[in-house]
Amino acid sequence: MVDISSSSGNFGHKMAWVESTAGTSVTHEPSEDADYSDESKDGTDVQTDEPFLNDETRQPLSRKIPVSSSMINPYRMVIILRLVVLVFFFYYRIENPVRDAYSLWLVAVACEIWFGLSWILDQLPKWNPVNRVTYCDRLTMRYNRRLGGPSQLAGVDIVVTLSDPLKEPPIVTANTVLSILASDYPADKISCYVSDDGASMLTFESLRGASEFARIWVPFCKKYHIEPRAPEWYFSEKVDYLKDKTHRSFVKDRRTMKREYEEFKVRMNSLVAKARRVPDQGWVMQDGTPWPGNNANDHPGMIQVFLGHHNEGNRLPRLVYISREKRPGFQHHGKAGSMNAAVRVSGILTNGLFVLNLDYNHYINNSKALQEAMCFLMDPNYAESLCFVQFPLRYNATDKDTDRYADHNKAFFNINLRGLDGVQGPIYMGSGCVFNRRAIYGYEAPVKGTDERRPEILMKDKMENTHRRHRDMGHTSPEVESRMKLKLEEWYGQSYIFIDSTFLQEEHGMSRFISPESLLKEAIQVISCGYEDNTRWGHEIGWIYGSGSEAFMTGLKMHIRGWRSIYCTPKLAAFKVSAPTNLSDRLDQVLGWAEGSIQILLSRHCPVWCNPCGRLKWLQRLAYINFTVYPLTGILLATYCTLPAVCLFTGNSIFPQIGMVASILFTGLFMSIIATNVLEMRWSGTSIDEWWRNEQFWVIGSVSSHLFAIILGLLKALTCINVRRLHSASSADYHHGNEEAPDVCVFRWTSLLIPPTTLLMVNLIGIIAGISSFASSGRQGWGVLFCKMFFASWVVVHLYPFLRGLMSRQKNRIPTIVVVWSLLLASIFSLLWVRVNPFTTRVTGPNFEQCGINC
Repeated sequence: MVDISSSSGNFGHKMAWVESTAGTSVTHEPSEDADYSDESKDGTDVQTDEPFLNDETRQPLSRKIPVSSSMINPYRMVIILRLVVLVFFFYYRIENPVRDAYSLWLVAVACEIWFGLSWILDQLPKWNPVNRVTYCDRLTMRYNRRLGGPSQLAGVDIVVTLSDPLKEPPIVTANTVLSILASDYPADKISCYVSDDGASMLTFESLRGASEFARIWVPFCKKYHIEPRAPEWYFSEKVDYLKDKTHRSFVKDRRTMKREYEEFKVRMNSLVAKARRVPDQGWVMQDGTPWPGNNANDHPGMIQVFLGHHNEGNRLPRLVYISREKRPGFQHHGKAGSMNAAVRVSGILTNGLFVLNLDYNHYINNSKALQEAMCFLMDPNYAESLCFVQFPLRYNATDKDTDRYADHNKAFFNINLRGLDGVQGPIYMGSGCVFNRRAIYGYEAPVKGTDERRPEILMKDKMENTHRRHRDMGHTSPEVESRMKLKLEEWYGQSYIFIDSTFLQEEHGMSRFISPESLLKEAIQVISCGYEDNTRWGHEIGWIYGSGSEAFMTGLKMHIRGWRSIYCTPKLAAFKVSAPTNLSDRLDQVLGWAEGSIQILLSRHCPVWCNPCGRLKWLQRLAYINFTVYPLTGILLATYCTLPAVCLFTGNSIFPQIGMVASILFTGLFMSIIATNVLEMRWSGTSIDEWWRNEQFWVIGSVSSHLFAIILGLLKALTCINVRRLHSASSADYHHGNEEAPDVCVFRWTSLLIPPTTLLMVNLIGIIAGISSFASSGRQGWGVLFCKMFFASWVVVHLYPFLRGLMSRQKNRIPTIVVVWSLLLASIFSLLWVRVNPFTTRVTGPNFEQCGINC
């Protein structure tokens, strides 16, 4: 295990960064220019009457606003009506089979029943959607340096995770880090931890460069109050940057800053170019010492602090580099293990009450994002039972008007998560989430009006009370101390300094009691590869191990313990991530999410049977079940999308002769579906274009990514073979998509494109075959042909991006290999179906229509 800073002068940073304070909070010295101060203009210098101040400080920091009854009541009535129509529709479908194509009818009914159940699972948790409003001005008045004292805002430890700098470009990570350091939050309350799972010297050097650039970038941001504070996106925005800027020196300073940033980018790019040519002997640091992480799978733990030294004249937030130890033969658990290691280090060094986790490309778009979260986490009405505040994942797409790949997913973020916020809270999305550290450590949420607790998980709470009682009395029984240590070691590992930090709900970690050198040695220990052995890490506390969707299981565990979460949607998006630049990368992204859901479905963590006696509300459990089983829809939807073509090939139908009752049922079903969607768009503020893009991509993703996810999930569950997916590099760069034709999808080769392209071709062939058959024989009426054509056209319209990709010019067309494979599969399917026709009832014996009864 290595402390990089101990290497002689290689990077010129010392570890004397932890303030040694004798029981007093660290404060900022006011700068000569007020615009450079940490606090906002409406913070420290507010002059107001004391009665008004007292009145404001008593006001709530946030408010829950239910959707108005004029919008929600009709929506609920339509839901009930649709449920009634569904019951009668399924009764009719089951009681009226199609005898001539019984197997075809049976498959269609099975698919329709699954779609109905999926809709119920998706719909019920949206019964009571809510909106929330925050009051950052009240937060500032109440906590931010009242009466000239130090800021009383809680400390926040921000963890940024990454693994491979060649696939996750350092310039992207640097922008994320710079946006964190420039946040509108007291600098001594923020600590940024970059957890590098690749142990790359490229990441290390890029952070060193970012820390130097931050010394001029952060004051510039706070002086002129610019948004966003990620320089790449700030300088690339096509807006009037002079709007609301009255300072005379702004234009000159902006021009200078842009030049500095361009030079910074050149240095970053040169580092990347150099990193692609690895020396035979590995990388060497400036003092001649070999880089400890030359072998990414076998290296000691490393910690380096770049910013946050107490003797720096220009105060900046702490910036800490972490690379946990890795050795052959140990399970490292990917991102979940990286997060747990960073949480332990942050608990020892700074111990912020709250933890924000971000991916390497998830930058802060709203400098007041942390204040928005504190309006809930520091509000007495929520603080005791709130485990995390989840922000929506907003994508920094260049095609904001068309949203070609449904990156924004407004239907999910504006409807589903707001509905869950009215139950027990949104699910954890994996990034852009501010956690209560106590919830991460396995505490169970308090129960209102009672002291009854479940003893197994809440043994931690009981030991905390015992620990405090004996500490206050000044003595501890050896037997009690021994039992307490053994039990705590089973939970948190053999680091007593870290264990003590879990009891100490104060900022600056253990620096008040222990020297910085001892803290650093302890931090190195807690990131060793064997530290979690025989502990509850990854099982009951921290990020949960066991599937590709560690975020899902982590949030589920917290909700089972009785915690609730809150969905925060400020007007200016709190965080943004660069969006995929082509459809192939978008499908690969969806594949990763769906594969994780399948792994959870096949594990002991499945919400269907996971901890039935927990404190998870039944509507919340239905939502978790829905998020687990939704990839299974891919098989049934792909099957259902082939049925129109099959009907056109064979002349059969999945519906019996339609009479008056059937017409009423079908009309009522379609009208209820339309009414539900219209009312959802109305109360959620989703436009019809955004809704249609989501519907379109739901079909595309289901018949491609979800199908592959099922195969990969079953393969891993049955054979323990983990097929590695290609990394999606689209979100790892700043290259824009097809700006010449922003409504045309860009395709790159991937096998995920073959199923939807094949379905499109099969239905097009079916439409041609149906028209040809009618024109040549006329053996069916126009009405029957129109119904079949309508359903086939429904499939074609949803797969329209692929149709346009087939007919597009060379630059944006579907790759030739995809077209060849899809055409081959569609031709084989069509020809074999016409020859075999397995869903048609075979006639054995005499044909009475030709021979009569005397045949």
